[in-house]
Amino acid sequence: MATKSHHVVPSPQGGWSVVKAGAARASKRFETQAAAVDWARELSKKQGSTLFVHRRDGTIARKDSGV
Repeated sequence: MATKSHHVVPSPQGGWSVVKAGAARASKRFETQAAAVDWARELSKKQGSTLFVHRRDGTIARKDSGV
């Protein structure tokens, strides 16, 4: 069974996006990484998913388990 995950990634339009793994579009976009992480952390807790927070260069900065 695949693990559900969400990712906080830099948005091509500027700011930060929260994207569900495998989705073509962002769930939501934010001006700051901190705001995106706060919202995504609550979402991952509700859905029992893993949260990956990326740096501007795309590498993973940290991983949080929502369970």
